[in-house]
Amino acid sequence: MLEYSLEIKDMNVAYQKKPVLRNISFKVPKGKLIGIVGPNGAGKSTLIKAALGLIPSLSGEVYIHGQTYKAQRKQVGYVPQRESVDWDFPTNALDVVTMGRYGHLGWFKRPGKKEKEIAMHCLEQVGMDAFANRQISQLSGGQQQRVFLARALAQDASLYLMDEPFVGVDAATEKAIITLLDNLKSKGKTVLVVHHDLATVKEYFDWVMMLNVELMDVGPTEEIFTHENLQRTYGGRLSLLDKKTLH
Repeated sequence: MLEYSLEIKDMNVAYQKKPVLRNISFKVPKGKLIGIVGPNGAGKSTLIKAALGLIPSLSGEVYIHGQTYKAQRKQVGYVPQRESVDWDFPTNALDVVTMGRYGHLGWFKRPGKKEKEIAMHCLEQVGMDAFANRQISQLSGGQQQRVFLARALAQDASLYLMDEPFVGVDAATEKAIITLLDNLKSKGKTVLVVHHDLATVKEYFDWVMMLNVELMDVGPTEEIFTHENLQRTYGGRLSLLDKKTLH
């Protein structure tokens, strides 16, 4: 029997009475790398935030491995958009990553030596161990993104939701992120990534979700990422996109 990492049923979200997501329902099998694509204002980030309960939805049910999100919260790792984070907060990279262990500790335990070792190992995995004691405000954009990926790794989740992790990063960081995603997939983890670069969809993701307020299509990239579906999703804006998209 096929196991679904994430299932969303009949999700509707509106801002000031304007629909942002309409009648969204889908299932994602375990162990897939899924790119979420669509034009600006399509509801991509909203979908992730609503699934996590970070913003209210008018309706909708979210299931993680067949159970409610509330019951499975520890199984979900989240990487927010970099611009939504207060990078002036006085803390260093190691402490940020250690925060990813809090779900394993319970409310009243403080992270000890074991948690710090796990956090350090996660920083190593993203090539940031040399910056463990550096204040996050002193890191470059790409370095900050790697620290947040390391924090998600420290959660040791089975499902990861990442909101535009490739935006504003250098080529080396982009390569490091892809290596990390592939490693997560090889361990049977499921990763959904809000993504804007259509030229790399086929290279990076084995599944793709095409969204424009409504769900246009979702499934294996080679089947779903077609010119017809791109036209349906982007409409007249498609002519402005990179012609290499489908090659």
